[in-house]
Amino acid sequence: MAGTTRTAICLLRCDLRAHDNQVLHWAQSNADFVIPLYCFDPRHYVGTHCYGFPKTGPHRLRFLLESVKDLRETLKKKGSTLVVRKGKPEDVVYDLITQLGSVSAVAFHEEATQEELDVEKGLCQVCSQHRVKVHTFWASTLYHRDDLPFRPIARLPDVFTHFRKAVESEAKVRPTLQLAEQLKPLTPGVEEGPIPTIEDLGQKDPVAEPRTAFPCSGGETQALMRLQYYFWDTNLVTSYKETRNGLVGMDYSTKFAPWLALGCISPRYIYKQIQKYEKERTANESTYWVLFELLWRDYFRFVALKYGRRIFSLGGLQSKEMPWKKDLQLFDCWKEGKTGVPFVDANMRELAATGFISNRGRQNVASFLTKDLGLDWRMGAEWFEYLLVDYDVCSNYGNWLYSAGIGNDPRDNRKFNVIKQGLDYDGNGDYVRLWVPELQGIKGADVHAPWALNSAALSQAGVTLGKTYPQPVVTAPEWSRHINQRLRERSRRGATHTPVQRKQRGIDFYFSSKKLA
Repeated sequence: MAGTTRTAICLLRCDLRAHDNQVLHWAQSNADFVIPLYCFDPRHYVGTHCYGFPKTGPHRLRFLLESVKDLRETLKKKGSTLVVRKGKPEDVVYDLITQLGSVSAVAFHEEATQEELDVEKGLCQVCSQHRVKVHTFWASTLYHRDDLPFRPIARLPDVFTHFRKAVESEAKVRPTLQLAEQLKPLTPGVEEGPIPTIEDLGQKDPVAEPRTAFPCSGGETQALMRLQYYFWDTNLVTSYKETRNGLVGMDYSTKFAPWLALGCISPRYIYKQIQKYEKERTANESTYWVLFELLWRDYFRFVALKYGRRIFSLGGLQSKEMPWKKDLQLFDCWKEGKTGVPFVDANMRELAATGFISNRGRQNVASFLTKDLGLDWRMGAEWFEYLLVDYDVCSNYGNWLYSAGIGNDPRDNRKFNVIKQGLDYDGNGDYVRLWVPELQGIKGADVHAPWALNSAALSQAGVTLGKTYPQPVVTAPEWSRHINQRLRERSRRGATHTPVQRKQRGIDFYFSSKKLA
C-alpha cells in the first residue's frame, strides 16, 4: 500500500484558512490522502528572548484557539478535518511519517524569521531521512516574493516609498486560489486529536471587556464576515483614510490585522475584493489606502528576509549604538498605564485589558517608551508580542525599530509629542476618560495634562496627583506650548473634537492594522 498510496501532510502555521491556501490547493491534486495539520508548538508558550514575558498572551491565544476550531469546522464541511497535536512540528511530522508509512510529501508555507525558519530546517531534515519530498510555497504577502522587482532580496530598498513605487509600477498581484468543495480524505487511522484549552497552554481566559475596540472572534468565517460588513454592507471602506486614526469603537478601521496575522484571511483576497468594490461601487483614496497598508505589511516581511536576525538586535538594522536604559521600574509604569501621562496610560490600559490598541495609540506609546523614557525598545516589542491579539513578528519588530530610530525611517530623530497627539486625536478627552476612570472628573482637553491644573481644579475633579493618579514620570519641554496655548482653548469647544486629517507623513504603524488595524 505504501508504494501505491500517496499521503500528503499539510503543515499549517500562520495560514489558518481554506480560501487562497496554496498548500491545501496543491495537496488536492498531488495526493490520495491529505492530512491538514496544526501543531501547538511548546516553544510558542515560553518566555520572550530578552525579558521573559510569555510569548503568547491570553488575548491572542483565545483568538488562535477560535481560529483553529473554525478551520476544523470548515474543513469538515468539505469532507476533511484539521488534525491537531501538541508538540514541535518536526517531531509530530516524524511521528506521522513513521506511523503511516505512506507519506509521500510534506507541504507548508514558508515564513520569514529565524524561529520559523529553524522549524522548516528541522522538517526538511526529517523528510530527508525518510525520503519524503518537501514542497514549500510563499503566500504570506500581497505581492509574491518572486515577483518583486528587487532580486536578490538584498536589493530591497531601505525606504518604504521607494519599495512602494517600484512594486506598484512593476509587479502584479497573483490571482487567488479556490479550494475544491470536496477535499481528499484523511488517511485511515489518523485521529484528528483534541484542541487544547487556554488553560492547557498556561493562560487564563481573559475577562470580557465591554470597552474593547475589537470584540471579535478568531477564524476565517469571522474574517470574511468582517470584510463583507466593512466593504459591502456599510461602505465604511470609503471613509477609511479619514477615520483610521480613531481611538474608540469597532468601525474606525478595518480591524483586519488579527485575522491577517494568523492567515485567517488572505491579503490577495482583500486586494481582489477592493478591485471588485472599486469597479462596482466607488474608488477613492480610502479604498487605495487599504492596499497601501497591506504594502507596509509586505514591506516589513521583506525587510525581515533581507536583514534576518538583525531585526531583533539591540542596534537594529543600522547597528546603531544607543544609550538604552533597562529601568524596570519605569517600564512597569509604562506597561501598567501608570506613567502619569494620560494619553499614554489610556492606551496601555486598553492594550492590557483587550489585546488591542489603535494604530495611533501604538505609535505614541512606542515613541514615549523609546524617546521620552529612553528604555530598551525590545522591552516594548516583547510586551507587544505578549499582549497583542494581532501580533505579527515582522510588523511588530519592524515598527518598533522604526519608532526607536534604528529601522527604516528616512527621518532622523522622529519623536511623537504625546500631548499634541492627545489633543489632536482625542480633543475632548473622551478616550482618556474611558480608560483612565480616575480622571473622569476632569472635563474636556484638560484631562491630557492634569499636572498643569491648579489645586482647586484638581480638588473639584476629585484628583490628587501622586495618590489617585500618578505625577508624570517624565515631562518633555515641547509639551508646554500645547498645554499652555491649546489645552483650554480646546476645552472651551465642549463637543468632541474630530481631528483634521493631515497629509500622510512617514509610517502610520501597521501594527495592526493596519492601519489595517
